[in-house]
Amino acid sequence: MSDISLQDLNNPSEPHQCPNTLPKIAANLPLSHPSWTVTLVECCERISYYGLSGVFMNYMSNSPNDRIPGVLGLGHQKAAVFSYFFQFWCYVCPILGAWCSDTLWGKYHTILIFCWIYIAGIGVLLLSSLSENSSTTFWGFLISIIAIGLGTGGVKANVSPLVADCVPKFDSFVSLRNGNSVIVDHSVTMSRVFMIFYLAINTGSLAAIITTALEAKVGFWAAYMLAFIFFCIGLLIFTNGKEKYVHLPPSRNAISNSFKITFMTVRNNFDIQRCKGHGPWEDSFVDDVHQALRACKVCIFLTVYWAVYGQILTNFITQASEMELHGIPNDLMGNIDPITIIIFIPICDGYIYPFLRNRLHVQFKAITRITWGFYFAASAMVYAAFVQYLIYSAGPCYDKPLRCGADQQPNQVHVVMQSPAYFLIAISEILASVTALEFAYTRAPKSMRSFIMSVFLLTSAAGSVVGMFISPFATDPHMITFYLSLAVACFVSGILFYCFCSNLDQEDSGKAKEEEEGEEEGEVEQSLLSNNPEN
Repeated sequence: MSDISLQDLNNPSEPHQCPNTLPKIAANLPLSHPSWTVTLVECCERISYYGLSGVFMNYMSNSPNDRIPGVLGLGHQKAAVFSYFFQFWCYVCPILGAWCSDTLWGKYHTILIFCWIYIAGIGVLLLSSLSENSSTTFWGFLISIIAIGLGTGGVKANVSPLVADCVPKFDSFVSLRNGNSVIVDHSVTMSRVFMIFYLAINTGSLAAIITTALEAKVGFWAAYMLAFIFFCIGLLIFTNGKEKYVHLPPSRNAISNSFKITFMTVRNNFDIQRCKGHGPWEDSFVDDVHQALRACKVCIFLTVYWAVYGQILTNFITQASEMELHGIPNDLMGNIDPITIIIFIPICDGYIYPFLRNRLHVQFKAITRITWGFYFAASAMVYAAFVQYLIYSAGPCYDKPLRCGADQQPNQVHVVMQSPAYFLIAISEILASVTALEFAYTRAPKSMRSFIMSVFLLTSAAGSVVGMFISPFATDPHMITFYLSLAVACFVSGILFYCFCSNLDQEDSGKAKEEEEGEEEGEVEQSLLSNNPEN
């Protein structure tokens, strides 16, 4: 972290001289800043989400008397379909959450309302897991994942925009750090905010370590109880910080008008400029929609990335169950992914990115980072295919793991061999997912930030749909071909992504157009000094 704080923004030493040769740094936000309050709330929500979803595959696929006990006994393929449906539902519901926020209630009240739906879903899941009636357990599970997915959607579409909204806009300026001149830059500050936000998400996801242990030692109900408790804690923190947040009023016609402009653009041979002066909107709003549509172009290619990422939630867990666990729960290996992210985000933010930016003068911009994210994800699939080759080459069951005897013995390959695949996926997330999250916010008009964020999240839902369609092909002894096919698809998608979107790197990807609406510059500067920005 730099030692340039928000207090320094009021009196920059050389506010209008920002030579490009000076290193760019982020402004520090104090721990009491509302951005970090919301980030802490999201960490609690992610503890709940990953804590319960981390044990879903065993809960769904296995029976109580299996080598790895479960509850519903649906089998691997049906469980994978339900898992993909849950992922899809969680990432399609942000569209509803965004619409409610941008047109009806605003971010705070939308998050609050959907939190109550979320907590009701966790309660149903907890109670149904205690039932000995298989029908009650199944239908309780189905109802709960629908409610949890709906609640997740309302929260996810709005929580990261709310975090970013609480960071005031400021122009870059020169200041001193340790006696040296540096540029305090808003775009670098926003990059840091989103990286720390993503770090908090992955810190929360480590709850799966605890819940998988609770699943094995106590029962599934204990894992769900922990998720329920942490969600209640997060809800209390969120409501307690209400007065500190930036509450931007909803714009009731922004989304509907943006769709009208989009359809009008299609009818006018994709010439969006012809929409100016032909509707109940300002010309500047047409430019905002144009900017948003260009940002959405990035989202098209992320579908393949998320289909590849989804393997760590489904087929990687099954792959681990075919290996010698040596006391390690098969669904525990997935925590290598968030641990890697937690370690490498500070390294990227504090060392790698500044070194590239300030020492080598390499502009490692958004599109380039996302492209490399595709390549790292593809390499993870290549490694997963290698691990599968080792499994098929080992006894006792070779290419029929767990199916050569009544005792369901795994093949003689240690489960830690999976670790590099999770590491590669984690690096790809830092490059692709974190960057895309920041890109979606910074390119979105102020009145449509939640909606554009929901479009970004929708790509994950589309990836889950792809995962549901390809899951029937994920069977032994064809898993090597399955993983290699995903690797090729991801690598080619990365190439196409860069070819179609690299022009966006030529623009100022770190700044979105802000609607000033009569704000005086002095008011903006004053807001930088306050931990309680004006609503």
